[in-house]
This record gives sequence, structure tokens and C-alpha cells, in this order.
Amino acid sequence: MSDGLVASLSGAARTYGGVRVLDDVSLDVEPGVTAVVGPNGSGKSTLLRVLVGATEPTAGEVRYTGATGPKPIGYLPQRVPFRDGFTARETLAFYARLVGDDPDAALERVGLGDAGDRHVEALSGGMRRLLGIAQAVLGDPSLVVLDEPASGLDPGMRERAFRAAANRADGDTGVVVSSHALDLVDAHADRIVILRRGRVGAAGPLDPLLDEHGAADASELYRAVVGEPGASRGAADAGDATEGDGEREGSDGEGDEDAEPDVHVTGVSDR
Repeated sequence: MSDGLVASLSGAARTYGGVRVLDDVSLDVEPGVTAVVGPNGSGKSTLLRVLVGATEPTAGEVRYTGATGPKPIGYLPQRVPFRDGFTARETLAFYARLVGDDPDAALERVGLGDAGDRHVEALSGGMRRLLGIAQAVLGDPSLVVLDEPASGLDPGMRERAFRAAANRADGDTGVVVSSHALDLVDAHADRIVILRRGRVGAAGPLDPLLDEHGAADASELYRAVVGEPGASRGAADAGDATEGDGEREGSDGEGDEDAEPDVHVTGVSDR
């Protein structure tokens, strides 16, 4: 794994309506998988949007030291409104042409090789999330940021979606993923960032943090840092029940100005 940074936040803050949602957040994104966890309303989605440049920080800065290439950043928001009437292959083909990628190869990468001819409205929720991941990683970006890719899915599809995201991480690619599914964080994350009321409560490689806090797994680490029960380790995650329930329905002050646009081109309109 490379020692070089892919991206970094330095003293990042974001305020909405006088309420500070992010407060002096500094974060280095290295190659591998970085999981961002925290209670609903802790600022996870805002942090990810600041990281990809979709939301301007009120203070601080973002640097993309290792995010290079034709498409340096890939981003999957919590809601991706695919257009009905198009197949999965046609949907990816539109975006693939912009970055010189192969839509069939993109479908294979996330395990949707047999679903290319199915219309997007006929896909299950999990398959739509996988399609969103495929769309976000078109063009082989160096920085991949995925907001709740396993949200609202059954256990098998949660694992499949998270694994598809983690498979993108290598010696040059940093994957940042927010999630309430701490069992998947245990299984796939190299590093973890725990947010608490808009600030970083703990951050670093997962195993040393577990040792430091005397925790057996990510759920125990979460409880030690946040001071409340961790997210569910089963299928019916309370925090995963509905996509987008985290930041917008939390108490962090985010409002309409922080909502996703009605028409969103993943990895294109974000930049």
C-alpha cells in the first residue's frame, strides 16, 4: 500500500443557519478503505460532500494531492435518481463515454454483468446501489467517496455492495465510505473516522484504535468514542432503514441548502 496521500482536509468547517455542522475537521485520505461512522446528524454526509467538492467548506481547505487522472474523483451520494426507461448498460454507457470507460466491464466489476439489459426501474434497491457504485468508479478515479452504499439493503446485498466498494481500493486508490454497518467496517476497512457532533472523535488505522480503546471490534470502539450503542450488526439497521435519514433528519442544522440536486450526474455534476 502506498504511503502517499490521496486527499486531505485541513481545519474544515461547515455552518448552516448559524449551526456548525463540521467543526475543525482534519483528515488524511490514504490508499485503502477509510470508513466514516457516527450517529445520525454527526455530519457524515456533509464531510463527504466537502471532501469531493460538492459543498464548499465555511473554513479550512481540501487538497487532492494524489487524486489525478481524467476523472480524479468518483462520488456516490445517498440518492441517485436514475432515469427510467433505460437499461443498466445504457445508463452506464452515457457516462462511460465521457471518461473513456467500458460499460460492460463496469457492470462486471460490481457483479451486475447479467443485468445489463434490465431497465433501471426493474432493478432491486440493492442492484440500483451497485449500479450507482459502478457509475461512481467509471474512469478509475483515485479518490472514491461513497455515502451509505449499503443503506437499506438485506444482509447479502449489504455485503455485496460494501465488497464492491472495497474492491476499488489499491495501492493508488483511496475509498472513503460512510456506513452504519459496523460489521462491514470490521470486515473491509483499513482506517476509521468516528464523528461526534461535527468533530473527529477518533481517527486512524482500525486495529491500533481497537487496541488503544480496549475494543474487540468497531461496534465496541464506536461505543467507547461516542458514548452510545453502536449501529446494528444485523440486517435491520435502524440507521440504514431509509436512505438519507442521517444528516437531513438529524440535529446538525442541515437544511435545504445541503440537499442533493434533483438531477445528479455522479462524478460529473459534483465536479
